[in-house]
This record gives sequence, C-alpha cells and structure tokens, in this order.
Amino acid sequence: MHEYKSKLEDLKSYIYKAYESQKIDSKKEELKGLSEQMANPGFWGVPEEAQKITKHASELEKTISKWERVKEYVDELVGLFPDIKPETDPDGAEDFKKMFDELQVMWDKLEIETFLGGKYDRMGAILTIHAGTGGTDAQDFGEMLKRMYLRFIEMSDQHGDEEWKATIIDESRGEEAGIKSVTISVEGPFAYGYMKGESGVHRLVRLSPFNAGSTRETSFVLVEILPDVSEMEAELEERLKIDEKDLRIDTYRSSGPGGQNVNKTDSAVRITHIPTGIAVACQNERSQLQNKEQAMKILRAKLMDLMEKEQAEEIGQLRAGKQEMTFGSQIRSYVLHPYKMVKDHRTDYEESNPDKVLNGELEGFIEAELKKTK
Repeated sequence: MHEYKSKLEDLKSYIYKAYESQKIDSKKEELKGLSEQMANPGFWGVPEEAQKITKHASELEKTISKWERVKEYVDELVGLFPDIKPETDPDGAEDFKKMFDELQVMWDKLEIETFLGGKYDRMGAILTIHAGTGGTDAQDFGEMLKRMYLRFIEMSDQHGDEEWKATIIDESRGEEAGIKSVTISVEGPFAYGYMKGESGVHRLVRLSPFNAGSTRETSFVLVEILPDVSEMEAELEERLKIDEKDLRIDTYRSSGPGGQNVNKTDSAVRITHIPTGIAVACQNERSQLQNKEQAMKILRAKLMDLMEKEQAEEIGQLRAGKQEMTFGSQIRSYVLHPYKMVKDHRTDYEESNPDKVLNGELEGFIEAELKKTK
C-alpha cells in the first residue's frame, strides 16, 4: 500500500488546486443569487430570459456538484488510508484500491474541464465539413469524417455528464459518393471547448476504391468548428449589427430527407453576407422561416469568429478578401496504406488503429491538443 500513499497525496494536491482554480466558492454565490431570482413571483414574466437563467443555474449546480463530489471522495480516501492494514485486512485493502481507481477515473474525466476556460468553451458548436482536393475520394473522406464526428457526439457521455445532440442543418451530396459539404449543429455543454481543436485540414492516404487501378490516392477535407454564439444575445446585438442590405437571401428546393412537403416547396435558404462573401445555407427545417433562422445563427457565428480573428470592433470593418479560404497544411493524417496510422501533426499524438479513430474514438487527440494549448 506504500505506493498508494504518494499517489493519493499527489491526487489530493491536484484536485484541491483545480478546485480553487475553478472558483467553486464564487460559483456557489452566483447560484445563490440566481436561486433568489428564480424564487421571485414574477420570475416567469419574461419566459425567454427566465429560461436562460434557469439553464445557467442548472449548469452551475452540476459543475459545483461534480467538483464537490470529487473533493469529498479524495478526503474520504485520505481519511481511510491510515486504517488500511493489508496483512490483517486484505479485503479492506482491495476495496481501497478499487475506490482509488474510481477516484482516478473521476479525476481524469473532470481534469479536462480545467483546460476549458475560453470565452466560448462552454457553448455548443457548429461543425462544418468541406471536401477539398481529391475529387470523389475527398467527398468519400468527408463522409467518413461526418460519421466519425457523429459517433463521437453519440458517445459524448464518456467525456461529460450530459449527452450532446447533433442535428444536420445542411448537406450537399457528392455526385458519385460521399459529401461535398455538411453543417452540423452540436448542442451540449463544452461541445465547442472539446471540439475546437478539430478545426483544420485533415488528410487521407489510401488505395482508392474509385478508380480501376486501385492506386494510392491522397485527399483533403477541411473541418471548421465554430461556437454557437446564439446564447450571447446582448453581445451579438451590440457587435453584430447586420444590415439587411448586406444580405442576399436565396431560396431553393430542399434535397434533404425532410419529408414530402419540404421537398416540394422552396423551403431551403442560402444567405450570403455580401461585404465578406460568407455564404451559409440550411435545408433541414420544415419551413423557410425556420431555415432562415438557422442560417442566420450560423452566419452570426461565422461573422463573430471572423471579427475575433481580425480584431474588428464593428462588422463594418470586415470586407471580402480578408478571409483565408485556402486549405493550408494538414493538422492530421489518416494513413490506411501502405501502413495504418492516424497522426496529429501539432501534438505528435498518434494511434495505430485508424478504424477505432474513424469510429469516433477521438479522446486521445482532443485531450492532447487541449493540454498543449493550456
């Protein structure tokens, strides 16, 4: 049991420092204030505001609960340790080891949140995949990445206490196979924080199933992750004053699976912000109005992201030509031939089983990138 003593002391030190860094006491005070607001008889007078406050209070409550639980658990183990006598109580020692392993799992899961302190990290995400160089192979690779991220989102309860929800907002299919592009809304706490490091060019090397000679081909796909800033209405109202004259709105017939009515009417919407050239589309919803609202949400996210990158105070400072639309160098390579490996070129983290990665097991890559940028 001697080796557990130092491990337990180190773990307690890490947990206590992280507890302080997360300002849990301040969060308790904030929750107390919100609870008093919610107890006010007129609280639900403005339903939209009330829902936001209720949601924020619920998130605070869950965060506090997680940190209190792990802190209490480590204190319990520290208190138990002096009474553990393996020579006279082997069962007790075995139980202690199991509890320590459980604590380690709890901490590993919670530690990642300490790397998620960015302005938008707690928000949902907007994921867009664009097929690039490589023709049909690139479009098929886009489909592979779409499936990979949807699987990762499905398994979200493994890297958080709540499941995330994925909704395909817009999709353009390839003529022969795969996708030209797809936009997916990801709802859930810390979705953007976890996934933001996936932005960039992804490269696939394999024997092509789309040519007669099955030659080795290289294809590229661009992945873009934006925060869903729709919750930041006050800041958006102040900074994103979008002039209707700067928008070109086109409607067209949906090609998606939205139902008979959707496919018979011009319900799909494409909005182009003329000064910057940014174009977004939505065809998932059943009505043109709903699709327009979704498209405007994505446009706001793209404009906010561009403003942050350009350090622009006002939207009027953004002009066409400032966006970098080239793919640039890849952040990750998926090699299926002549050997099998997935390697991230920023962190050097790699996996030798591409099937596992393409099935959504991205935690190693995501955690390596988060810890690098801390």
